Amino acid sequence: MTRLRGRGYASVNYPTGMNLGGDPSQALIHATTTGTFVISLSSVDLGQGLKTVVAQCAAETLGMPMENILVDTADTDTGPHCMGTFASRGTHRVGNAVIMAATEAREVMLAVAAEEMEVDAADLETDGTGFIRVVGTPDKRIHVTDLALAAHFTHGRTISGRGIFLKEKNDPVPETGAMDPDSCQAHACTVAVVEVDDETGVVEVLEMYNAYEIGRALNPAMVAQQVEGGAWMGMSHALFEATEPYYPNRDHGPADFTEYLMPAAADIPVYHNAILERPADNGPFGAKGIGEMTANAPIPAIANAIFDACGVRLDTMPFTPERVLRGLDELRKVDE
Repeated sequence: MTRLRGRGYASVNYPTGMNLGGDPSQALIHATTTGTFVISLSSVDLGQGLKTVVAQCAAETLGMPMENILVDTADTDTGPHCMGTFASRGTHRVGNAVIMAATEAREVMLAVAAEEMEVDAADLETDGTGFIRVVGTPDKRIHVTDLALAAHFTHGRTISGRGIFLKEKNDPVPETGAMDPDSCQAHACTVAVVEVDDETGVVEVLEMYNAYEIGRALNPAMVAQQVEGGAWMGMSHALFEATEPYYPNRDHGPADFTEYLMPAAADIPVYHNAILERPADNGPFGAKGIGEMTANAPIPAIANAIFDACGVRLDTMPFTPERVLRGLDELRKVDE
């Protein structure tokens, strides 16, 4: 028995959003009587952190602390329009819409504050802690809670804003096929280090190096989680998962999720991550999409690492011990 070590790499680029009739997402923001800014969306947080990121975008734009932001994803009956959570579009599309809505709400907020404080709105600023104050005179200020109460009960004003991000549909040029199908593109490269047991055919991923260019990382901790979670998913696709492993005969296929193979904690390799920031001109604070691409590069990187380790070129997932051993047998026949 020999454990053969190999290294392989793969690089990808991935589009943000799609060319679906404009691919719009909309956001609405309004302030409650206590100064909480409610963001109404139909965009769904699937666990990728969309609520946190759009709250950050709103807080930054409004100049308010995060605790003053409430994200309500509601549903498609009661929320403003969204095309959906797909195509790594959430942060880009919804983030832009939220920034637009928050910009409009901020203008109303400063206008009401100017009336309440009897100053010019152009002379006001937010301090990031919940106060609106006069530039150069920090003691002359009003808290957003007091301002919201005054807006509702004294001035009869609604502090609110609307935003919709639309990428206009782009049709291909008939003569050349040229078109603009997405908003921007992110890039990634993965290097996988594996060991292949030439007696059992078992492949173990030891290390994974991931480099991602994603525009700007609005929440670096969540970016790291997505990179590592996606790498786990890619490894799972590459080595374990098969929805129809014996199609068309499913007699030996997994009957439920207790039999469906996925990597466990002991299978997780050592991760080395690098995030490269090249802000996109049309992204919210420069962000691009990252979600789906994180599972892509690890798969061919692992395939290339297996080839580097033992010379077996696999192009059908999952890369099971049986397929590795069959490949090794074929190589031995060629050598003979």
